[in-house]
Formats: sequence, C-alpha cells, structure tokens
Amino acid sequence: MWPDLRSPPHLPFLAGPASFAPELKPIDRSDWLLPDTEAQAWMSEKRLLMKLHRSLVSGGDLNGAGAEETLACIRQACGSGAVQGLPTALEQAASLVSDDLCLLEAARPHDWRLTAGSLCAPTYWTLPERIGLDLGGLHGPVPGGDPGLASRIGRIFSGLRPGPILQRFNWTVQLGCERFTPERPGLDGHAVEDLCLRVERQTIRKLPRSGAILFTIRICTDPLLPILENRVYGEAFEDAWVSTSGPVRRYKGWQEIEPLVAQACRQASRSTGKAHRQTGA
Repeated sequence: MWPDLRSPPHLPFLAGPASFAPELKPIDRSDWLLPDTEAQAWMSEKRLLMKLHRSLVSGGDLNGAGAEETLACIRQACGSGAVQGLPTALEQAASLVSDDLCLLEAARPHDWRLTAGSLCAPTYWTLPERIGLDLGGLHGPVPGGDPGLASRIGRIFSGLRPGPILQRFNWTVQLGCERFTPERPGLDGHAVEDLCLRVERQTIRKLPRSGAILFTIRICTDPLLPILENRVYGEAFEDAWVSTSGPVRRYKGWQEIEPLVAQACRQASRSTGKAHRQTGA
C-alpha cells in the first residue's frame, strides 16, 4: 500500500502540540545539512521545478553577497557537487540540497526583510508574494505573529552571531505527500491512506561576511497511518493533535481534515489492539 515505506526522520509531535513558538535549539555544525534524508526522494523533482517554474520558486537578489556566501557555506558542508547549470549563486546552492533557502537582511538595524530565496516546497504560499516583506509582514497571518512573534524573531536575528546554527521543527497533516504545495490540497476524494505527516525542519545561521541570516527549510513527508500504528507514536500524536490550540488549528486548516484524522486514529488503534491481543502482550 505504501511503497518504499521508511522510518520518518523527524516526529516533532512527540514533543507536544503544534505551535509557532521559536523554540530554537543549537545543533552541531556537522549536523546542519547532512545527512540529507530527502535528497533521493525530492532532488530530481526540485531541480526540475527550479528550471521550469523559475519565476515562481526563485526571487530577489540571487547573486548578492549573501547568496555567494550561502553557496560557499553549502559547498563546504556538502562537498562541491554539480550545480546543474543554474544561473545564480543562490539557485546553485539550492540545487545541492533538498532544503529551500531564504536570505533575510537588515539594511537598517533590526529591520529584517526577506531579500532572496529559492522555495520549491512552500507550505501554502509562494515566494513572489513575500519577497521584500519584513518580519511583521512575513508572520502577520500566523497566530500571535505580529507584533509578538515577529518581535521575538527579530531580537533573535539581531542577537545571533556567526558560528552557532539553530534548529526548530514545525509540523502539520496534509492530504497527499507532495512537497510543492503552494495551495492547500482539497478534501474531495481522499481517504485516510492519503493523510501525510508534513514536517518542516528549519535552521538559521548568521553569515559572517554579509551579515545575512540564512534560513533553511527541509520538508519531510511520510504517510500518517503507519506512524499511528506504532502504539507509542499513535498515542503521542493524538495527545498533540487534540492539545493544539484553536488558533493554531484554524491557521493550519485542521478542521477540514479532522474527520479523516479521527478515522485514521481509530483505524490505527484497532490495528494495534488486534496485534496486542495476538501476541498476548
């Protein structure tokens, strides 16, 4: 039913309900981009998107100082690699990793704005509509986003020094396991088997020469039902799902898929209960 099923690389719901709190944690430099768990499944499609739909997935100052520095950092982390004949430094950098890459710069103190990006796996938005926006504009639609969350992130960006790399996770449930989702998939015709856990692994670091913030986003998608059929994971997911606040649930559009998620949880519970009885555990 699920070909080439793998163990999902990240299960952030184990840490509790979904939220938009920064909750950034430092990671070792060697763990920044490797191992690239999504490269085999995503890189061919990503590179094709970059070439065929360039105006939709790339924008801003793609050859600026921050972009050049990003390419150097990624080559150092991942090896030189072929850059697929792409025309700019940031696009070349993005062709080497499954992650999307966004650069934020502050021409004036604390005025961080999205100045360049390569975004092939958007979670219901597109890059052209966000280029040039400040943190308030970027986070305004998010519950608690502006001025609260935007101010907190701005302080983090302004206080960050070159060297440390910070990581956080965001997660949701979507219909289908596609990564290129500029719009939310519709509900019609879908079954519980179509539900997928969508995880964003995000990192930020300050580039030493340009002073830009490099924001990376790696999207991981995995079928939800096999995850729920692990009893520990299933119970943790249900707890996190029902504990997520109303504003966050509405922002993520969970009310539309709630019946399917509830059905998936019941189906997985029956499956694990049957296995439990058969083994006599």
